[in-house]
This record gives sequence, C-alpha cells and structure tokens, in this order.
Amino acid sequence: MTEERLPFTVRLVRNESDLTKAVQIRHAAYARHLPEFAQTLIAPETADAENGVVVLLAESKLDGSPLGTMRIQTNEFKPLCLEQSVTLPSWLKSLRLAEATRLGVTGEKGGRLVTTILFKAFFQYCQQIGIEWMVVAGRAPVDRTYARLMFEDVFSGMGYIPLAHAGNLPHRVMSFNVETAEVRWAAAKHPLLDFMCHTHHPDIKIGSQESQAIPFMSAPSSPMHSVAFPM
Repeated sequence: MTEERLPFTVRLVRNESDLTKAVQIRHAAYARHLPEFAQTLIAPETADAENGVVVLLAESKLDGSPLGTMRIQTNEFKPLCLEQSVTLPSWLKSLRLAEATRLGVTGEKGGRLVTTILFKAFFQYCQQIGIEWMVVAGRAPVDRTYARLMFEDVFSGMGYIPLAHAGNLPHRVMSFNVETAEVRWAAAKHPLLDFMCHTHHPDIKIGSQESQAIPFMSAPSSPMHSVAFPM
C-alpha cells in the first residue's frame, strides 16, 4: 500500500457552513448543463438532512474553496431516491444499498481527479458501513464515468429511462457490487485498480469512527444563493 497526498481534502459535511459550500458547487455544476433544473438546487434539499444520508465535500487545501460534492443515501431508513421513479429488481431491493446523487465538481482543471476521489470516498464509505451494492442513476455523459468504473445496467437493454423525480430526464440506472470490486478490477486489469485498492489517500477523511459520530444535521432555515465558479 503506497501513500499519496492530494491538493484537496474530501470529508463529510457536518454543519450549515459545510452544507452551504456543497450546495454552491451542486448548483453551479448543474447550471452549466441543466440551467432550469439548477434553479431548484439553489437551497439545501430536505434529503440533505435525512437519516441515512451523508454529503461529501471536496475542499482545496490552498484556500478552502469547495471543489466537489456528492450525496450518499442508504436504504436503511427509507427506499432510495431513484425508487420514486423505478422499481428495483427484488434481488437487489432486498440488499443493503447506497445511492450516489447530486454529484458536482467545478469546471476548473483537475475536475476529473476530484470526481474520481469522490467515487473512491463513496466506495470506502460503503465498505465501512457494510453496504453490499452501490446504485446510481447517471445521465449522459456522467453515465460513461460509472461504466468505466464497471458499473452495470440494472435494467439490461433498457438504456436511458426518464426519471419522474428528476424532471423526467433520461438516466441509466446502474449498480456495482462492493465486495467483489477488487477481484473484478484485477481480472479486468483496470487502470484504477492500484489507485482504488492499493493507494492510501489520507486526505479522504471519512474514517469509520468519524462517520459513526456524525450528528443529525437540520437543514438551514433560510435559502442560500449560488456562487459562480470558473468554467
């Protein structure tokens, strides 16, 4: 296991200030491609403060500016968000699942690294809390990022499915087995195998003790305004 330092950190949102940064990134990222839908993301969402939900925040070490975010929801307390629009197969629905939503990064150079590290943090978080399958609903071209990581379509042959809870935008519903990840990446000689499984990134700060100590976070009472980030 080698160690690699990053120019940014990834940690769990713990308070209103952290959530403000995550919402800024979320809104700005969606505004670049889906400006109308982005207007619904100016303020925190109810889901940000629900049980079984954590929000990841990537921040620059240089100045503390937010670089990326992702929300993770487990099915421990309620069905996954995407289950508002699709019925998952019974074999999958009965397992311990976690869904990644609201992925957003700045348009600055290095965005791909931030995205990859956010996925690694998602993967490690699932390992720590005993999640069996990761689930995502990816619109184009985000779905290609998950396909490269060896996520597979839940509904084979159906392609993109309009999701009612996401403005009827077409998404691919995809899943990934957590336990067999390293074996499958190794068998495929995946270029990210060492990065994901054999490299320690101490700047990913979501250790099991930290994650278990997260207080329930109430959503801020007042709306927040978005910040424009460089493209």
